[in-house]
Amino acid sequence: MTVLQTETSNGQVLYGKQSKLAVDNFGTNGRAVGDVPAFVRNYALVKASAARANGRLDVLGKSVAEAIEAACAEIAAGQHGAQFPTALVLGGGGTTTNMNFNEVIAARASQIAGNTIHPNDHVNASQSTNDTYPTAMALTIRELAEGPLAALNALVKAFEDKAAEYEATQRLGRTCLQDAVVLSVGQTHRSHATAIRRVTDGLRAATAELDSVPIGATVLGTGIGAPEGYRDLCVHELSQATGRQLTGAEDLVDALAHLDPYAAIASAGARAAITMAKIAADLRFLSSGPGGGISEVTLPAVQAGSSIMPGKINPVIPEFVMQLSYRIRGAAHTVECAVAAGELELNIMEPVIVDSILNIFEDLTASATTFARKCIKDLTWDGRLLHENINAGFDRWIAMAAEHGYDATTRAVNEARTGGTEATR
Repeated sequence: MTVLQTETSNGQVLYGKQSKLAVDNFGTNGRAVGDVPAFVRNYALVKASAARANGRLDVLGKSVAEAIEAACAEIAAGQHGAQFPTALVLGGGGTTTNMNFNEVIAARASQIAGNTIHPNDHVNASQSTNDTYPTAMALTIRELAEGPLAALNALVKAFEDKAAEYEATQRLGRTCLQDAVVLSVGQTHRSHATAIRRVTDGLRAATAELDSVPIGATVLGTGIGAPEGYRDLCVHELSQATGRQLTGAEDLVDALAHLDPYAAIASAGARAAITMAKIAADLRFLSSGPGGGISEVTLPAVQAGSSIMPGKINPVIPEFVMQLSYRIRGAAHTVECAVAAGELELNIMEPVIVDSILNIFEDLTASATTFARKCIKDLTWDGRLLHENINAGFDRWIAMAAEHGYDATTRAVNEARTGGTEATR
């Protein structure tokens, strides 16, 4: 394999023939590998850890292993990002992505060492796309999950703060959109915080499974082509490089064939989005009006709501949260389809799983952050009907029924509604 050394206006091209073929075959629409710095960094860490293990086991000579490590360190530090132009989503189960890394690392390592370092014989020693790609994928998704988790935690805090602010304020609760009993705004917002905390914990637990990595599985989980002790060394080196307590997958064949942990992550993301959307829809409903609707809560007026009706304000932030939930659920369904599409000993649909979970994480982060900062933080419970609606609560009727019975109280309710003339129900 010949590594291209073509000069461009941006400097030397390090990727080679296989990378160029991938660009020709799959184009540049959508994300490129280089558009996901965390993926580039983690793949470089996988390659560096492999080189270090290979060096210790005498699979690679010291100078070769050190040159590969040095090249990987540059890539992990953010250099050479433009050398990964291949599409993130492509055919072949990530083989092209692995080859892209092999070519770039080999070219740069050759420059560092002053000797020819081969993409396959040296950079890919003791490895296969089958185990390097899902390992880099797991590390990346585990890392990037911190974004939505932090945003969801901030939303929990926003709801808790709002609950404390309106702890004693009362509002009318409803069942089936009909009058029910009175509860406090504090109780309402604390329930929101509880719900978001629960789905956040679910997402955190789902992503934690990715600390088990399949490096060392090589082809189909057999470990073929890797020396004795390589797997444990590589997992140790990766733990050191990432700062995570990684473990080797319990069953390597299973780890490559069944990607259901990613379906669980996608499902947890969708669950969080659905929960946020439900709360957003409730607040949108309670803010309706303000003259002809429920008019209990006032949402922040962040922008004009009409190009023809002056002064009209729309609940645009809740609507944003609701729309993103639809897109997140669509991405989660894509992950489910890809997980189900695994055939026999290998699921080669990993690229679209990575891409879809990145979409889920980005939308979750945007949704939770915007909801907290642009809506929850500054909403007020001062709608013109807030206190009036409380009078429609069934609290007194429930107390009456406990003393005088359900039927007698029903007659009293109907008489009250009709101004003294009993209505038939």
